[in-house]
Amino acid sequence: MGNTAVKQHMETAEKTGVLQLSKSGLKEFPDDIQKLNKNLRTLDFSDNKIRSIPPSIGGFNNLKSMNLASNRLESLPAEISLLKKLETLSLENNCLSRLPDSFQNLVNLIQLNLSHNQFVNFPAPLCQLKKLDAVDLSRNRITQLPENISTCQSIEINLNQNQISRLPESIADCPRLKVLRLEENCLEISAFTPKVMRESQISLFAVEGNVFDMKTWNNIEGYEQSLRSQRRSFNFS
Repeated sequence: MGNTAVKQHMETAEKTGVLQLSKSGLKEFPDDIQKLNKNLRTLDFSDNKIRSIPPSIGGFNNLKSMNLASNRLESLPAEISLLKKLETLSLENNCLSRLPDSFQNLVNLIQLNLSHNQFVNFPAPLCQLKKLDAVDLSRNRITQLPENISTCQSIEINLNQNQISRLPESIADCPRLKVLRLEENCLEISAFTPKVMRESQISLFAVEGNVFDMKTWNNIEGYEQSLRSQRRSFNFS
C-alpha cells in the first residue's frame, strides 16, 4: 500500500477512531500515527512486516482494541502497559518469547491471543490480570505451568499444541477457570490428580492427543464424581 493510501486511512481514522491498515506491507508504524493518540480506539496492523512497536504506543490512552497478528514482533515495549483502556489484544503468529513485567498493568484487558509464538514459559504477568477472561497460548513451546497459576483469573485458557508434561495442582485453585484446553501436549494421565479433577471449577477439559488413551481418561479417579456433582462436560474433539 502506497503512502497516499496510508494517508487516506489516517485521515479517516481521525474521524472514526478506527485505523485499519491490515495487509499494507508496513515494516513499521507510520510516522504520523502519533497525531491520532487522543481519539484512536481501534488499531489493526495485522498481516504486515512490523518488527517492533514504538514506545510512543503508550500515549494512545483511548485504545480499546489492537491487532498486530501475523507480523514479525520479537518483543513488546514496557510502555504498552500504559494502555489502561485496552480490552482486546491480538498478537498471534509473531516471534514473541516473553512479555514485559509491566504487562500486568493492563488492568482492563479481557481477551488476549498469543498463539503461534515462541513462548517456552507461561507468561507470569498473565496471572495478575484480574479482568482477563480468555487467553490463547496454543501453538507455542510451553513445557510447564507456574505454581502461582492459581492467581490466574481467566475463564478459558488454551494451551493446545505445546509441550506440557505436568500440571501443578494449584490449577485447581483458579477461581474462575471453566475451560482448559490441553490437546496435543505431553501429559501422562497421572497429571490429572484427584485434586485437579474434584476440586477445580473446570467444566470442560480438552485433552485429546496426549500420552494416554480415552479409555484410561474415563477411568481416572475423580472423573465419575466430577460428572455427578458438578455436571461437567468433557470435550475430546
